[in-house]
Amino acid sequence: MGADGGTPGKDVLVVDDERGLRLLCRVNLELEGHRVREAATLAEARRELELQIPDVVLLDVHVGADDGLELLDHIEALDLHTRVVLLSGTAQVGPELRNRVDDVVGKPFELKRLAAAVVGSIVR
Repeated sequence: MGADGGTPGKDVLVVDDERGLRLLCRVNLELEGHRVREAATLAEARRELELQIPDVVLLDVHVGADDGLELLDHIEALDLHTRVVLLSGTAQVGPELRNRVDDVVGKPFELKRLAAAVVGSIVR
């Protein structure tokens, strides 16, 4: 169950090359009752997807020198049926890309916005 005792926690995979951001996501999402795994590279993320398909992937647009959208292509090709929330601090996210993901969260973000994106609710 989530921290509110209602909604069950989600399995979340955070894919970002910034250790501090992954830690921030992990700590706060775990406080909300979610189970969080981390990947610092696309290769690590692919291995994590092979081990267990998460409910939600928090995916940075730029994962080090790699393009995070390569992982989005991989997820779509495998038809994994997992929510993908794109984390973006620099990239313009146009309508074509927005149609491929479940949500887009801009960096820096408010923690309540991140938590809402994970469960698929809207924060006003």
